[in-house]
Amino acid sequence: MKCVYQLMLMVLGCVVGSGVSFSQAKLQSGDYPIQPVLFNAVHLQDDFWARRIKTNHEVTIPFTLEKCKSTGRIKNFEIAAGLKTGTFCTEFTFDDTDVYKIIEGASYSLQIFKDPVLELKVDSLIDVIGKAQEPDGYIYTNRTIMGSNSHEWAGARRWEKEEILSHELYNIGHLIEAAVAHYHATGKATLLNIAVKAADLVCEDFGPGKLHTYSGHQIVELAMAKLYKVTGKKKYLDAGKFILDARGPGGEPYNQAHKKVVDQHEAVGHSVRAAYMYAGMADIAALTNDSLYIKAIDDIWEDAVFKKIYVTGGIGSTGNGEAFGAAYELPNMSAYNETCASIANVYWNYRQFLLHGDSKYYDVLERTLYNAFLSGVSLTGDRFFYPNPLESHGQHERSPWFSCACCPSNVTRFVPSIGGYFYAQKDNAIYVNLFAGSTAELMVNTNKIKLEQKTNYPWSGKVQILVTPQASADAEIKIRIPGWAIDKPIPGDLYSFKEKSVEQPKISVNGKVFSYKLDKGYAGVRKKWRKGDVIDINFPMPVHRVKGNDKIVSDRNKYAYQRGPLVYCAEWPDNSGKKVLNLFIPEDATVNAVYDSTLLKGVYVLQSQGQASARTSASTTNSAKVPVKLIPYYAWAHRGAGEMVVWIPKDASATQPLPAPSIASSSKISASYNKLTLKALNDQMEPKSSSDHSIMYYHWWPKKDTTHWVQYDFEKAETISSSKVYWYDDGPYGGCRIPAGWRLLYKKGEAWIPVDPKAPYTIVKDQYAEVSFEAIITTALRLEVTLPKEHSSGIMEWSVQH
Repeated sequence: MKCVYQLMLMVLGCVVGSGVSFSQAKLQSGDYPIQPVLFNAVHLQDDFWARRIKTNHEVTIPFTLEKCKSTGRIKNFEIAAGLKTGTFCTEFTFDDTDVYKIIEGASYSLQIFKDPVLELKVDSLIDVIGKAQEPDGYIYTNRTIMGSNSHEWAGARRWEKEEILSHELYNIGHLIEAAVAHYHATGKATLLNIAVKAADLVCEDFGPGKLHTYSGHQIVELAMAKLYKVTGKKKYLDAGKFILDARGPGGEPYNQAHKKVVDQHEAVGHSVRAAYMYAGMADIAALTNDSLYIKAIDDIWEDAVFKKIYVTGGIGSTGNGEAFGAAYELPNMSAYNETCASIANVYWNYRQFLLHGDSKYYDVLERTLYNAFLSGVSLTGDRFFYPNPLESHGQHERSPWFSCACCPSNVTRFVPSIGGYFYAQKDNAIYVNLFAGSTAELMVNTNKIKLEQKTNYPWSGKVQILVTPQASADAEIKIRIPGWAIDKPIPGDLYSFKEKSVEQPKISVNGKVFSYKLDKGYAGVRKKWRKGDVIDINFPMPVHRVKGNDKIVSDRNKYAYQRGPLVYCAEWPDNSGKKVLNLFIPEDATVNAVYDSTLLKGVYVLQSQGQASARTSASTTNSAKVPVKLIPYYAWAHRGAGEMVVWIPKDASATQPLPAPSIASSSKISASYNKLTLKALNDQMEPKSSSDHSIMYYHWWPKKDTTHWVQYDFEKAETISSSKVYWYDDGPYGGCRIPAGWRLLYKKGEAWIPVDPKAPYTIVKDQYAEVSFEAIITTALRLEVTLPKEHSSGIMEWSVQH
């Protein structure tokens, strides 16, 4: 069935003609110089995005709604409304937002698919939410239910811990976003009235001479800008700006409160909070003509894109605070790249484009959209990633849900809004920013112009645009020439292509070659358009080797592979020995793109001749020729847990060879606390330090102040007399420390007997702790660990010697 998608521009809360009085609000301030296209103007009809939007409607929205019901998120509202009895059902104070975000996504989806059943569910939820709201507009189910026994994050009084952990304003921000979307989609003001009541309370409590408090987790700022655009009430815009200006100095970089927002010029802290804030600053800057805001976010954008973004477009390199790391700190296996951060990154870059009209922002947006974001949701629509690493030893699997479920619910609202990024308009200029089979109707002055795209993008770079004006019309169609098509994978020098393209993009109009000069990355075709006019574009799609800046330690002597907008990876099911971390592809090897209709719902794969390395001893490595197959990064982890790698070495020196035969490497591993990362113990990867996140490690987190063990069961009885272990310790901001104590026990019959050490056990960091003991003959060895009182512990490598 053909899926027809109506473009949703509620992403920006744009005013649209829904026929309800709010939509006619007259703005008292400025706006973006470039405007999005109206939400009902575009219909996606392709096999790439339309299929995903359909899956989101038929699978993801019902699935996440059921999860909100089964986990108690909906029950929280019912209890707060007095419809049920009980205590707060869930773990976090921000769990209300999952319900709001799913309503937002459902509202978008109802514009695409007629679904009375879903609409009734949404109406019923809104009714409950309204009853859960307190008389003065306050809405926060944890406090309403628990009163003086509220969650420790909430504090004893309203707003008391807002700057830290309460998430009260965050909850209201997502309520407003859902309300604006629902109002635009249905014309009903039921949820909007609830949101307005909550926003009125914010305006009453926050401001000059009132609470001088900023949001601990940003989003209310951009939500207030949306509400202003719907209602025309400037107090909402003023409140959003006040909450932004209340930040810093003296707060934490973690939530961007270390400086005033206009004094921030680097991307720091929690990446989702950050990008939501930058997007909110862009909205408010556009509406208030604030040049200092624009200067700040321009500088921050350059810092993020030139020094801190992954080749997939992901942001937030470290799990320590889910945050931006230092410049060029871009580890692959431990890359965090939260799915929510990718969504926020799209929001931010879209607004940067609307401010400046430069395609470089779309180069980042498209890279993020097709890679870092799309990896976050399965092809089936019911499995998700929270972090999106660029390397896996098999320890990563998609999950149907998380206790902190921000990513699944965020996916539900983002997927149906994707079409909102395809077009934009300024006066009589139409921006064509993304490419997919679609039709769009736009008004240029008083003339309607229909654009129809015919393309198999992202698999093919051939795009045809049929232009049909209602009457002959003067207009400029500005076609974005993607950076990857002209050998600029991303703005700045963080990543570059090894080889230059032989062909450059070509444009023809009505069959005649059109010569163009790029203006901010766009090829402008200006003419009087008539019915039957055709623009043909060809973006050649060779396979590119992508080189990382030499300052990115993790990517040295390696290449990523890209075709069109898609970044590729090697995954275990497609390669020799079900392993990929030991592979390398020589620089002179040919890499071919081949379409496989049977794989992962149809993808282009990359094929080459590479080599696989294996240790034959502790100091010797051999390599053997093997075929190598790469798949699009977004499609990994659909066929079970196993190895995956994006950055593929160009020679054996940067590989992770198969381990040499040893007592440990041939042993079966078990533990008191089983995890997929147990395989780290005997992979023979040498740590650089106890906090080396470039290789796999095993840990007992969140266990603490208890005794645990790991165990090797040998293939046969072995005579052993020494062992060494390298402890994992992630430093002052992490949860793991070197253990309080440890010892070895060997199996004798059915009993476990402590070894007799020749010297006391040592506990050291950043080096092996070794122990020698009287030789024993055994079939199994157990390492017993006493965890610290306030922390957990972990192991990076454990070896056993004769």
